[in-house]
Formats: sequence, C-alpha cells, structure tokens
Amino acid sequence: MTDGTIVRRACVLLIRLLLLAVFLAVWEALPQLGLVDRDLLPPVSAVVRVLGGLFARSGFGTDIGTTAVEIATSFAIAVPLGALLGLLIAESPYFARVLDPVIFFVFSIPKSIFLPLFILTLGIGFWEKVGFGLFSTTLLVLLSTQAAVRSVRPEHLLVARSYGATQLQIVWRVYLPSMLPILLEALRLALIFTFTAVALAEMYASRTGLGHDIETWGENFMMPQLLAGVVLMSVAAMALNELIRFAEARCGAWRT
Repeated sequence: MTDGTIVRRACVLLIRLLLLAVFLAVWEALPQLGLVDRDLLPPVSAVVRVLGGLFARSGFGTDIGTTAVEIATSFAIAVPLGALLGLLIAESPYFARVLDPVIFFVFSIPKSIFLPLFILTLGIGFWEKVGFGLFSTTLLVLLSTQAAVRSVRPEHLLVARSYGATQLQIVWRVYLPSMLPILLEALRLALIFTFTAVALAEMYASRTGLGHDIETWGENFMMPQLLAGVVLMSVAAMALNELIRFAEARCGAWRT
C-alpha cells in the first residue's frame, strides 16, 4: 500500500468522522435550544443514556439475541439458496426464458404485502420471521447471481471446456473467481434486505425481538427508547456492511 493510498484513506475516514460529528452536534443542539420539541426529538445525549440503560434492563439482551439469530438464520439460508438457484437458471436458457418474467414480477412487488401470508402459514414465531427474511433476500441474491453468471467471459468458459474441465471445476475455477466481487456487492444489499424484512416481521406480529420493542416504544410515544433502538440497529447494520466491504476489498485482485 503506497503512502498516497494511506493518505487518501485517512482523509476519507476523517471526513466521515467530521460529518458524523456535525450530525450529532446538530441533533443535540436542536432540542437543547428549543428549536425542536424535546418530546418529538430528544437530544442525542438523552438517547445515549437511555441506550445504556436498555442494556441493563432484564430481557433486552434476549431480544437482541433473538433478532440476531433470526437475521443470521435467514441470511445463512438465503445466500447459498439464491446463489444456487441463480446459477442453475442462468446456465439454462430454457429455464431463464420461462422463469425470468416471473422472478422479475415477484421482485418488483413490495414484499410487505406477502407478510400476512407468512403469518397465516407459519404463525407468529421464529420461522415466520426467518421465512419472510428468507423470501425477501433470496430473490435479490438470485437476480445478482444471474447477472454475475452472465458477466463471465465466454472465452474463459470455452477454454475450460476445451481442456476437459468438469462442470464442478468450471463453477469453482471460472465462475466463482469472476462472480465473487459482484456477489460480495450483492451480499451487502442482501444484508440490508434481511435486516429490513426481519425487523418488519417483528414489528408487524411478534412477541419478542428488537423490532417488537421498537414497535412497542413507538406506540407508546417513548421517543428516547425508540431512537435508541433505531440507533442500535443502524450501528449493527453498518458494522456488518463494513465487514463485507472489507472482504470485498480483500477479493479486489480477482477483478483484474
């Protein structure tokens, strides 16, 4: 890594921290100066105090753990399932012509309208939220995998087949190196979809989880707790997003 690259990265990090500091300062100042009703927008200092108190509350750790397990389960199933289906469909021109219109049609529909079907089918519980997260995320991974497969250069496939490579070897040696950078970008979006789907399912119909807590706080106009929950979920999502970005950067050499 050159000195110029290090300096550029340091400048980017500094700008990000500066923007965050400005945002937090404005948030703190608006209610403190009376420009915004404190009941509608509590100061960031009050939200931080409430957030610290939530971790000391009995049962809050369990709610976080429940949401984390639901997100992890949905994500862990949706990614390989969507990648496998996308690969199979993209490899078959016949299935691609038949299924592509259906997939695009379902993907274009807001997923929230399907949530009552999951509740009626799976009940209110763990698998209802996992199922809805799986449904929302699999479609995105499937479409991204199809796009990644179609981006592989035909001459690479021709050379591999000319040397007698098996289909498994082609997938492992040709498809995966070419697809991985695109798939890692898709994983970041898939993670957002999973977070959103699980949180929505918890808010709509659930007895546990952080989404259920956020819904309860919102209904009871408990704004400090509500914002604390939103901040907590946002920080967790950003941390996981940056982790995938780090993995994507490590695979950056595969692009060339």
